[in-house]
Amino acid sequence: MTTTEEAEWVPWLAGLRAFPDDRPGRAVVVAAHPDDETLGASGLIQSLHERGTEVRLVVATDGEAAFPTLSAADRVELGRTRRRELVGSLRAQGLSAVDVRWLGLPDSGLAEHSDELADALRPLLVDADLVLAPWSGDPHPDHQAAGTVAARVAPVTSHRWSYPIWMWHWLRPDDPGIPQSRAFILGLSEEQRARKAAGIEAFTSQLAPGPEGAPILDAAMLRHFDRDVEVVFREPPRDSAPTSRFAELYAAQDDPWSVHNSWYEHRKRAITLACLPNQRYGTVVEPACGIGRLTAELASRCDKLTAFDPVPTAVAQATTHTAHLSNVNVHIGSLPADLPTGPTDLIVFSEILYYLSDADLRSTVDRSIAALRSGGHLLAAHWLPWAAEAPRDGMAAHRHLLAHPDLDPLVEHLDQEFAVHVLRRR
Repeated sequence: MTTTEEAEWVPWLAGLRAFPDDRPGRAVVVAAHPDDETLGASGLIQSLHERGTEVRLVVATDGEAAFPTLSAADRVELGRTRRRELVGSLRAQGLSAVDVRWLGLPDSGLAEHSDELADALRPLLVDADLVLAPWSGDPHPDHQAAGTVAARVAPVTSHRWSYPIWMWHWLRPDDPGIPQSRAFILGLSEEQRARKAAGIEAFTSQLAPGPEGAPILDAAMLRHFDRDVEVVFREPPRDSAPTSRFAELYAAQDDPWSVHNSWYEHRKRAITLACLPNQRYGTVVEPACGIGRLTAELASRCDKLTAFDPVPTAVAQATTHTAHLSNVNVHIGSLPADLPTGPTDLIVFSEILYYLSDADLRSTVDRSIAALRSGGHLLAAHWLPWAAEAPRDGMAAHRHLLAHPDLDPLVEHLDQEFAVHVLRRR
């Protein structure tokens, strides 16, 4: 089989987004075999550890089936060897403090043991702020199984990422299955690169020729991991963020996004209102109104405003905050099902579209366009970073609107924190 040389990936790497400079409190790294995490994500793990993140490593198998012709006894011994190698590798990377959990599931058989893997991972991931696992599209069945199961059982509050390994060697940069739009790049310092190289060198069983002759990790394969960067894929949830998640946030505090006090919220509201082309509108709809701070300010620009939110606690606050405004009606409702049928002059989406699944986003936009009068306006204002619960980031939601054939862009505001677009229905 033809393999892909490292030089072929250089143009593909250009222009990838930088990995976010976050500082999660707890990260759980999942590996199908000992050495996966070092090859694919040593630099990221080092960076997290250096920033004070508590890192736990979960290794699904012992990698005992690396050489299929080994006897049963030799496989057991290889599994022991690979455990020892991983301990030495972590030491060489300055990661001896990383807690390692061994699951001991069958190497080359994770797909047949996915339920066991899920049961083992679920309690280990329950309070993880970040989950990092093999890419589910990697051309190795164990990597596929580990990535798929980790994404399925990771809590909705965790940022989920994946790292490719054999993709670099067996796939090509133009492969349509590679999610380049979700690829992020992390630069490695010289010290991190040196520690990563030392960590890889500790896996001598994979570097030396095996019973079949060639080593598992030959020189061509290793060149993919001698870069000064690493690449990981964002693995967002596919479903819309559950209402229960927002209910939890409102149960914990009345104003979970500090819309009353934060400069971000004050500034965003001011710019959002300033972006509206018309001084006054007839009928306005505001889905996901939260506690009603923007609702109250929109009310001064329209004759009638309908606002709704799926969380009863938020609706109660919004109702209180707008009780003095006779042109405002607030009720419980969700997207896309509870969008009014119109006719409407303006629909305002603030910090909500990125939380919707692909299907819900399409339905929401289609229903909105159907509800708008000809020439009516749709405003979207969204935070640009990627929320853990969101299937996409803010700009991706806006690109969906900008690409719609029934909407013409009128106003654009972009800065380092958020985007605002106003579009007109044709």
